[in-house]
Amino acid sequence: MDRWQNRVAVVTGASSGIGSAIVVDLVNAGLIVVGLARRVERVKELQKLVPAGRRDKLIPIQCDVGNEASVKAAFDAIEQQLGGIDILINNAGTLQDGQLVDMPISKVQQTVQTNIMGIVMCTQRAFASMKKRNFDGHVVLINSILGHKVFGPTAGSAPQSNIYPPTKYAVTALTEMYRQEFLGLGTRIKITSISPGVVDTEIVPDRVRDAVSDTMLKSEDISQAVLFTLSTPPHMQVHEITIKPVGELL
Repeated sequence: MDRWQNRVAVVTGASSGIGSAIVVDLVNAGLIVVGLARRVERVKELQKLVPAGRRDKLIPIQCDVGNEASVKAAFDAIEQQLGGIDILINNAGTLQDGQLVDMPISKVQQTVQTNIMGIVMCTQRAFASMKKRNFDGHVVLINSILGHKVFGPTAGSAPQSNIYPPTKYAVTALTEMYRQEFLGLGTRIKITSISPGVVDTEIVPDRVRDAVSDTMLKSEDISQAVLFTLSTPPHMQVHEITIKPVGELL
């Protein structure tokens, strides 16, 4: 991680779960970390989890990644305050209960806007910053095993995951699209997709938690995978990591 010392990492969805774990680990690894979240006060609380001498290296900024104006304001502030973005961790995501056949379209649109367009908007700004400064940065997409396979519901029930798996399939496709674009535009910026199984976070519905409570990953497990991808040498790109807990049946 030596090449990343005092470099700027931006983490979306930083207020809880995987995002919070990544923020803390990156600060402890020597980076300047901008934590983006709608609930920015919860990002501020994370400063208590890092050594006193590094608390000023965690910079909370309020941002709704599904809102273009909010993304623009946040990234404008980052560039003005810190000069640019060296690492982007696209972690923000949402999951709504319901079936596609009758759930409110507004909830479907919210999931698409956060899970897909949030990545697109944030990555545009991060890529522009890296390319302008001729810096070989790294973009990480927090994906899901549901971005590779749609699992069936239990017998006699209808699935509740609705548009979430399709948005994660889109993340898988985005990973390859970005790889090709980054290469074709003459950069050496890296792209990585990390696809966990069920992680013990707020987003997990109670019905899922009850079914797999003994086989859930921890947020820190995913953060360690992020650190691994960032620690690889410049010539090595980890395109995809799939992480499952031991004993998971899916």
